[in-house]
Amino acid sequence: MAFEIVVVGTSYGGLAALQVVLPALAPDFGLPVVVVQHRGKDTDNLCEFLQRHCALPLAEPNDKEAIAPGRVYLAPRDYHLLIERDGFALSTEAPVGYARPSVNVLFESAADIYQGHVVGVILTGANADGARGLAKIKAYGGLCVVEDPAGAESRGMPQAAIAATKVDAILPLREIAPFLNQLCQHEPGSSYAS
Repeated sequence: MAFEIVVVGTSYGGLAALQVVLPALAPDFGLPVVVVQHRGKDTDNLCEFLQRHCALPLAEPNDKEAIAPGRVYLAPRDYHLLIERDGFALSTEAPVGYARPSVNVLFESAADIYQGHVVGVILTGANADGARGLAKIKAYGGLCVVEDPAGAESRGMPQAAIAATKVDAILPLREIAPFLNQLCQHEPGSSYAS
C-alpha cells in the first residue's frame, strides 16, 4: 500500500523532539508531513525556528490551502487543523482534551480522507491526546509509529497511544525519521504494516 500523508502529534518535549525528527527527513521526502505541537496562544515564530532545522519547506497552512507533497505543515496556534478533501481546514471549535490544536482532531480527519494511506506518528507528550486518533488511523488500515516511551521526555502520549491500539513500530526518537524515509522510498504497492 502506498502512503500519501504523514501526521505527527506531540506535546511536552515536542520542540526538542521535532528538532531531531525534522532535520533527518530526506530533502526529497515525497509526502506531506502535518504536525500538531501543543503550544500556548502567545507562541510566536515557531515556524521560523523549526524551518532552521528542516530541509523541507515548513509553514502554517491557511484555511482551504491545498496539501502539497514534500512540505511540512505546522498547525497554527489556537486553531484545530483538519484535513478535508480539497485541503486544510482551520477551526476555532472548543479545545479537545484541553488542547487546540488537538492531535486527535488532525489524526481522525486524516484517517477519514486518506483511509489506509496515512502514517500516524506520536512523539513525547504529557497527556493522552492522539491515542484515539492513532487508533482510528489503525482501524482504517494506516501505519502507526510511536516514540519509545522509555526514551521520551514525557511518556504520557506514547504510552496512551500504545495502550489504545496495536502500533506497527515503537522506535527511539532518532530512528523515526530514517524509518519514515525508508517508507517514502519503498516500492509503491507494497504493504508496510506488520
